[in-house]
Amino acid sequence: MEPVKILGLIAGSLTTIAFVPQVIKTYQSKSAKDLSLGMFSIFCLGTIGWLTYGILIKDVPVMAANAVTLALSLLLIIFKFRYKG
Repeated sequence: MEPVKILGLIAGSLTTIAFVPQVIKTYQSKSAKDLSLGMFSIFCLGTIGWLTYGILIKDVPVMAANAVTLALSLLLIIFKFRYKG
């Protein structure tokens, strides 16, 4: 595998993994009151754009990182509605 692809996979993995602690904390505390619905909504739209871009250029690191990041972000939006208090 090319070094540039490896760098992309590492960078994408790190930025994606950054959401995991927030997902865990929100799930455990059953509280999403401090999460900004507006921020996560805009972020999801941007992530959809990046995912689409990755698909169009057939770039696996971009597709993989953004697919997982989108899933984690959407999960936080679901928590925002589920754990209203």
